[in-house]
Amino acid sequence: MITTIRPKAELLSREFIEKIIDEALVILKNQGVFIENAEARSLFKAVGMAVDESNRRVTITPKLVEDSLASTPSVVKLYDRAGRKEYIVGGNEVHFNPGSAAVKISDHGTRQERKPTTSDLVRFVRLTDTLEHIHFQSTGLVSGDVQETIADSYRLFIGLQFCAKPVVTGTFRVAGFRPMFEMLAAVRGGAEELRRKPLAIFDACPSPPLKWSNLTSQSLIDCARSGIPSELISMGLTGATSPVTIAGTLVQHVVENLAGLVICQLAEKGAPVIFGGSPSSFDMRKGTTPMGAIETMMIDMAYAQIGKHLKLPTHAYMGLSDAKINDSQAGLETGLGAVLAALAGVNVVSGPGMLDFESSQSLEKLLIDNEICGLAYRLIAGIAQREDPLALDLFRDLKPETQFLTLPHTRKWYRLEHTFPQLADRDTYDAWAGLGKKSMADRAHDSLRQILDKTAPNLVDEAVQKELRRIMLDDAQKDGIKSLPEIAV
Repeated sequence: MITTIRPKAELLSREFIEKIIDEALVILKNQGVFIENAEARSLFKAVGMAVDESNRRVTITPKLVEDSLASTPSVVKLYDRAGRKEYIVGGNEVHFNPGSAAVKISDHGTRQERKPTTSDLVRFVRLTDTLEHIHFQSTGLVSGDVQETIADSYRLFIGLQFCAKPVVTGTFRVAGFRPMFEMLAAVRGGAEELRRKPLAIFDACPSPPLKWSNLTSQSLIDCARSGIPSELISMGLTGATSPVTIAGTLVQHVVENLAGLVICQLAEKGAPVIFGGSPSSFDMRKGTTPMGAIETMMIDMAYAQIGKHLKLPTHAYMGLSDAKINDSQAGLETGLGAVLAALAGVNVVSGPGMLDFESSQSLEKLLIDNEICGLAYRLIAGIAQREDPLALDLFRDLKPETQFLTLPHTRKWYRLEHTFPQLADRDTYDAWAGLGKKSMADRAHDSLRQILDKTAPNLVDEAVQKELRRIMLDDAQKDGIKSLPEIAV
């Protein structure tokens, strides 16, 4: 049997990749990176790196980078809540998740954005749990009905209760890591089990240009020592906080991410690290950061290619839109981004459901995007040889009245060869008109209500629920918060 070729897209030659990396290494050695975190600077001092304490700048030698890359795993394994289903993050495996930390939710009824509440978080997490092509959940909404000081741990608190999928998350405060780690350990059955079977990825973002803050450096250290994968999210804006050229932004991206990777390896040799980001082409006409711009997607694809060259797992924010509602722009940008991410073999793709420059989440869009992700998966599955010969037998006894619709061959392979999106309109015009002429967003809204009404919540065990609530309440009370919102299922 002939083996199918997996389709892929690459933008950089090997020589171009090596030049970008070489320039990044020169910058790390000569200019260095600002490291706010004192413990991180002490780790660099311990291995002989030059540390200027007056301005907190650290220079990093190519040898240390090389050694750190050698000790970083090329594959990360994540596990679902039960610890049974394994997800490979590495190679050309692709996993979509809804992105993180939207501060607004798009309300389909009013066509306006508003602050999410706990009820929205629960609906978002429950929906994510049901979606076949969204492999990971994420702490993708920031609840407006709890104090901002505990928003990081609270969104994880909701996610772990209502969804069995691995979670992409992150902390907004240094003190936030401990309760989040305790909740993950409570679900997994202890710290060592969590290390053995990771349940979460923590995003950590350098501040462009060339700076790791106290918070994000500490997140890298804490995650490394706990066995939790860190996802490095460099966020250069072309011509604003990074060079205006795509190639120049890629150099800065590599500098920032390699510095973060070294921090992880100094904290714990062999710590899992994902080479990711959320850079953007900067629109100087509007002062905005369009994630749906083709240049943004090109940056993402290119640094993912560099990450693969370095034998690292990769991540990108793609499959999202800058549109404010579920309109044609949302479909165009999301579809293009999801397909390009899959063709580039990005391992962790954050973005489905997101609108408005990563600031808003739409549950209806998440449903639509689940189907887009399914189409992207079908594309990279390629064209298979189902039988040998391919078709000769089908034509051997061909007669004028032959109908392929009636052949056993058609029944055998039809559903394996073809996808059947539920929300995409494949009806005739008359059938569509007879069903009320609803838009795709309207159909998604109807489907959302049916899913949440008919699907029982996938709750964690009651004993674990109680422990999660205890940890969350303890975290809240440390910030002077006496109670948490009621959770209605």
